[in-house]
Amino acid sequence: MIKSEYSFIDTPALLIDEKIMLENLRFMQEKANQYNVNLRPHTKTHRMPELAKLQLKLGASGITVAKVGEAEVMAENGIKDIFIANEIVGISKLERIKDLNREIKIRIGVDSEYQIDQLETVFKDEEKPIEVLIEIEVGENRSGVITDDQIIHLSKYIQTKNKVVLKGVFSHEGHTYKAKNVEECIHLSLESQERTLRAGQIVRDLGIDIDTISIGATPALMHSKILEGITEIRTGTYIFMDVGQGSAIQDYSRCAATVLATVISKPTEERVVLDAGAKALTSQNRTEGICSTHGFGLIKGSDNVRLSGVFDEHGLIYDKGFRRMIEIGDKVEVIPNHICPTCNLYEKAYLVSNGTILEEIPVLGRGKSQ
Repeated sequence: MIKSEYSFIDTPALLIDEKIMLENLRFMQEKANQYNVNLRPHTKTHRMPELAKLQLKLGASGITVAKVGEAEVMAENGIKDIFIANEIVGISKLERIKDLNREIKIRIGVDSEYQIDQLETVFKDEEKPIEVLIEIEVGENRSGVITDDQIIHLSKYIQTKNKVVLKGVFSHEGHTYKAKNVEECIHLSLESQERTLRAGQIVRDLGIDIDTISIGATPALMHSKILEGITEIRTGTYIFMDVGQGSAIQDYSRCAATVLATVISKPTEERVVLDAGAKALTSQNRTEGICSTHGFGLIKGSDNVRLSGVFDEHGLIYDKGFRRMIEIGDKVEVIPNHICPTCNLYEKAYLVSNGTILEEIPVLGRGKSQ
């Protein structure tokens, strides 16, 4: 069905299908249970404390965030176990982490002496030290330490500090998004897990008692097994999925979040214009790999009809068949290419089921990127 059953909701609007979301949540929790690892979902995907609490209720051990602002919002709403899977640099931000550390269990990622020195300075008079995990670069070519010598050096450096305690290592196999096929995705995932496990063993061989070896990327963990020794997974996008994740599993029926949009113009025999553009969907796309997206969003219920372009407030579709099927004023649902930044565009999401609004969920972490 091309036309949305939620035509009574004003547009653009973020919709979440409750049934599909719950199926996704249970799938990943069951996988974590199968391999006897903790699931610490990355809530940067949705930035909604209410959904984070649901993830905890279903069995998650805690949550992951990317920014201090996200951690503060989640803590203010009663979540007491948070890992910031990112390098936080700057005294003002670390002062805020110090305040959080007094109230909840919080850990952060590190990969440099500079950051360790700042943490030691900020926490020097604190009774409770700050716990950290070293990030390991496993192929994404982003942040994290790379060589064995760097792991050894940074681990030893942390040991010289009084208020910084090393509790584990973590990695993000984000390069699996660009895998050519499922087989390569699995290979890259297992290779990344082995690298992370090796880093953990290097730390333990130094006589340091760590409790966490953490990994996480949705496309990898939709396909790959989890190796013995991994203690935690940090998938995020799995809760909603999106065009990229749907491409990875060749199934868009598991996409729980859509953007409701109105047809506002049909200026040519093939062009259709929606009232949802870059400010409603973002302008992200992936041109290669298992998570390639091709275009700027997929029309739910269509035969692969995609947005070919976005302006700030307009989404463009060039498809004669689609144009014939809809009229100005009709509403359709767009599956976003990348749901994480899309959620950050909205003040609230509509939790829906079978043509009914169940609840309006505030996106309390919206814009909390500092």
